[in-house]
Amino acid sequence: MNNKVAYITGGTKGIGFGIAKVLLENGVSVAFSGRKRDDVEKAEQKLKKYSENVLGIVSDVRSIESEQEAVKYITEKFGKLDFVIANAGLGVFKPVDQLSAEEWNDMIETNLTGVFYTLKASVEELKKTEGYYITVSSLAGANFFENGSGYNASKFGVVGFTQAAMIDLRKYNIKSTVIMPGSVATYFNGNIPSEKDAWKIQPEDMGNLVLDILKMNPRVLPSKIEFRATKPAN
Repeated sequence: MNNKVAYITGGTKGIGFGIAKVLLENGVSVAFSGRKRDDVEKAEQKLKKYSENVLGIVSDVRSIESEQEAVKYITEKFGKLDFVIANAGLGVFKPVDQLSAEEWNDMIETNLTGVFYTLKASVEELKKTEGYYITVSSLAGANFFENGSGYNASKFGVVGFTQAAMIDLRKYNIKSTVIMPGSVATYFNGNIPSEKDAWKIQPEDMGNLVLDILKMNPRVLPSKIEFRATKPAN
């Protein structure tokens, strides 16, 4: 992992922060993004405890121009880009008749269009390094549920997008994986992590999974991974 460079979207907290922490601890230089400058700066200071080779970037995955600028900044800073983890996402959970057009569009633009923009902005750099593109979907990308129409649509889309992109990109020796986690102890949907979340997947578990994927023999491609807590909630 030494001398490798990763870009993680949505890295200021939760899953993205957990992935950044584990990669930094294992010698990877990490750039991460978030929408709010204050959140990015705070996360960058926390992550510097693990390595100085960290770069926080203010970027909005809903904007292709913003993601292009982020990738340009990363390559100017670190010289290349090996790994891209498209993690940024949000959820609004309401009955379909109560879900607003704005809420629908925000989920689709962030969760689905955002993973395309992140790949579109970085794919030429990944071709140079024969790199790795990982998306973070959800078990909601395979299992529909009440009040989840918008979120399900976006996460089902991420799974399909990543699987098709995998076929397009492997001729360039770029590997692609979609990770579908279940319940994770994060700040998602207004949750505040506490002892009640001890049974859930932890952010560092996601980080260790990503590390394991990246360290696999190049001949092996785990294209889709469902990732669950061992036991359900009590």
